[in-house]
Amino acid sequence: MLLIIIVIMGAVLGFTYGSYTDGFIFSSDICLFAGITLIMPSLFKFEFRHIKLVWEYKLLLLKGLGVNYVLLPIFAVALGFMTGNFGVTAGLFLISVFSGGGMVMHWIKKSQGDTSLGFLLLFINLIFVSVSLWMLHIFATYSAGYFEVSYDTTISIDRFASAVIELLIVIPFLLSRVVIWIKPLVNVIENYRRYISHISIFIIIFYLFGLQNTKLLVDVYDFEPELFPISLAAVAAFYFLTLIASMFIYDLKSAQERAAFWHSVSRYLTLALVISTFSVTTFGVSMLLPIMSAYLVQIPLSVFISKKYMNEAPQSSQGSPAAK
Repeated sequence: MLLIIIVIMGAVLGFTYGSYTDGFIFSSDICLFAGITLIMPSLFKFEFRHIKLVWEYKLLLLKGLGVNYVLLPIFAVALGFMTGNFGVTAGLFLISVFSGGGMVMHWIKKSQGDTSLGFLLLFINLIFVSVSLWMLHIFATYSAGYFEVSYDTTISIDRFASAVIELLIVIPFLLSRVVIWIKPLVNVIENYRRYISHISIFIIIFYLFGLQNTKLLVDVYDFEPELFPISLAAVAAFYFLTLIASMFIYDLKSAQERAAFWHSVSRYLTLALVISTFSVTTFGVSMLLPIMSAYLVQIPLSVFISKKYMNEAPQSSQGSPAAK
């Protein structure tokens, strides 16, 4: 509930600030800020010895990749086409290809999932950001005609993919390898990680909703107000389909499968919001609507899943052999 309040306050205050001022001019430094404050701390407990889990749980990893990069994008495209809006569909698609998120390890630990495998999946999904951006580009290229809009490849998602990978993956990972040698600093970050995460999310959302382009949401509300409830309904349907499919595909009695399960039902929304700001001029400001709606759906849904389906301890051990 606290995170929902933080998200709403950040969005409202940021949008208000942008409405009464000239607004912020977008800078890629926000990606670096997100990478250092949100992604880097998640990588502290990743160790190279965990890589051998790739072979040990190769079938589970392949199953997870199939869910996150095939099945969920299909759900997103089908629901997006039903909305009839290119931006809304692009935003929903962006959510579908970003697995995990800042809260995913919290839910894995709370449900007694395999944390070692969870960290490995988090690392793999970060590496796959480049694949996610490529998928968004392919989606836009072949779907623009359906929505009767143009998709200019010269201003496409490809133009900033390398910068995103560098700022959100490469630098945070290299920095995490340095910081882990400074034990007092690691301890401080770990002890105050929740507060750091919440403050960072507030700053990021405040900044993103205070951007000059975000003012265009007013035009969306004036001319197409129906897109707001349509986006919320599409996002709710997406998460419902994701939950049903994930519960059917994963064995929740297994600690390892629980870790993979949470990496499917949790989407990296803050990362999606950051990247969407790069491409508002390409897909339209309505691209922000599904991501805004997803915050309102994913957080309560995660609490519901944790309480209703994760009360029983899994049969297999919480930690994988690599963690012992």
